[in-house]
Amino acid sequence: MRAGRARAGRIFAVAAMLIGLMTAAASAQIKIGAIISITGPTAALGVGYKSAFAVLPSEIDGKSVSYIIRDDAADTSQSVTIAQRMIEEDHVDAIIGPTLTACDNAVQPIANAAKTPMIATAPLDYDPVKDPYTFSAVQPVSLMVNALVADMVKRGVKTVAYIGFADGFGDQVYDATKTAAAKAGIKLVANERYARTDTSAEAQVLKVMVKKPDAVMLGASGTPATLPDVALHRRGYKGLIMVSPAFLRVGGAAVNGTIAVTGPVVVYDQLPDSNASRAPATAFMKALIGKFGADAVSPFAGYSEDAFLLLQAAVPAALKTAQPGTEAFRVALRGALEKTHDLVGTHGVYSMSPTNHNGMDDRARVLVQAVDGHWKLLP
Repeated sequence: MRAGRARAGRIFAVAAMLIGLMTAAASAQIKIGAIISITGPTAALGVGYKSAFAVLPSEIDGKSVSYIIRDDAADTSQSVTIAQRMIEEDHVDAIIGPTLTACDNAVQPIANAAKTPMIATAPLDYDPVKDPYTFSAVQPVSLMVNALVADMVKRGVKTVAYIGFADGFGDQVYDATKTAAAKAGIKLVANERYARTDTSAEAQVLKVMVKKPDAVMLGASGTPATLPDVALHRRGYKGLIMVSPAFLRVGGAAVNGTIAVTGPVVVYDQLPDSNASRAPATAFMKALIGKFGADAVSPFAGYSEDAFLLLQAAVPAALKTAQPGTEAFRVALRGALEKTHDLVGTHGVYSMSPTNHNGMDDRARVLVQAVDGHWKLLP
């Protein structure tokens, strides 16, 4: 009798342990890592990327979500260290970022080796077949540059000069400009570069102005993009100036007339009702402005939001296969991301496939012009 009771006790204990494990699995928390350059030379952009997380939901499909946000200071070595820590210690299910192209390139091999989906939030060239866990929430550089070059053609531009960052992003914009200009019959007459940390681009501007180009393409972003733009205006340049949009706060009236290509979210309140992104961009920006004020409007916040929306749409399918915190869940999450179809974000519409881990089209871009410290949507 005593042996029977003992055996029953052991069975009960095992059953209780199994129930405990099942309960723990059922309540497993989704962990999303975010690698953002909050300090360093791209800090002005990092503020936007980070702000989005303050208004993201705390649950996805009934599962609680934990956001682990870390600053890489725009340093690739720090990006790598953070990614390894997130994967090995925090056991994140996905990574949003990094927010700088060079840092994305550094983290990408680590994320793929660990089978951890990574949604880049800076322009990144990659092969989704070779790097199946890499995705992107950012418009391809060529998509954006093509819009600017098409506008140059309409305005009768015959020559264009280039001034851009001396880094991977600057290279991407230059290469896209060179290709698009050649196809459009526009002659590229200069290729000048400067560092994100430089305090002046006067030398580059002087070299460009000697060429007397009809237009100047600036391959830069954030506050540093104002350096050549303001210098061109100050020296009386009358041609077209085209640039990334995140620099008005510093440039102000000194950059009036500059044309930029950006995602719809930047001018969410000027979009026509027919624009697919109007509703999600408006809802997101109203939440952000309610939290941080009118200056919170930022294309970079929109990239963080869209990366989250992609994960939010993929999680329910992944949960049918496995629980968060496991490799099986990350593998399933990757598969679900790859099947994304017509997901409308603040920057455009995403449709992915095994050979396309971005899937954005012309709906992901609008042309805007600087007018007294504000962006005006162009037809």
